[in-house]
Amino acid sequence: MWAVVVNRAGVVCTVSRSGEKLGDQWPGSRGIAAAKAFTANGFSLPGFALSTANVFWPSQPQNSLYALEAGNPVEPDLIYRGQAANWGTVNDPLVGERAGGTIVFAGGLALYNPDGELVGAVGLSGDQSCTDHVIAWKLRHRLNLDNVPKGVTKAGNDNIIYDIHHDPSVGGMSSTSGYGHPTCSPGATRIAQNFDETHPTGPKE
Repeated sequence: MWAVVVNRAGVVCTVSRSGEKLGDQWPGSRGIAAAKAFTANGFSLPGFALSTANVFWPSQPQNSLYALEAGNPVEPDLIYRGQAANWGTVNDPLVGERAGGTIVFAGGLALYNPDGELVGAVGLSGDQSCTDHVIAWKLRHRLNLDNVPKGVTKAGNDNIIYDIHHDPSVGGMSSTSGYGHPTCSPGATRIAQNFDETHPTGPKE
């Protein structure tokens, strides 16, 4: 797995990997993690959070954010610079850079400190995107950076929403909330749907 954290300006603060060696996780997911963090930060506000999972449906054809992924293009020279052996270490050359990128599937979450201040975002990549979301959510909760003020879910946060379905009235797929995301696996779906009880957002008591 790859984890990338950016500050509110979209500048990379840290890049981490779960494996000891570069090839122990998908090397291509490093850039995706960075773009997820940039996206979650770039489309969240001090009073309203959007996860990268939340922008999947709006970015589909004929929806309000169609082709969102074409905005804020990634800087490939920054993503691929330096020795690959340093990627995911304290010497990762991406740290201190603003690489950009827009990803419209799950795994990126905005970070809100205990005072409710939006301070940046985290991006996770290296598995199915729904699993990336689960890991990012648990990580953010563990760090007490999940004091989300408001979001698109019924619970008022930025959790992934699984409500895409076939709608005969439109002759195709539809999302009840307007912020739906495809399912990946029963396990990831079940875990995320229980987050309001197991890993709730908001100030810790």
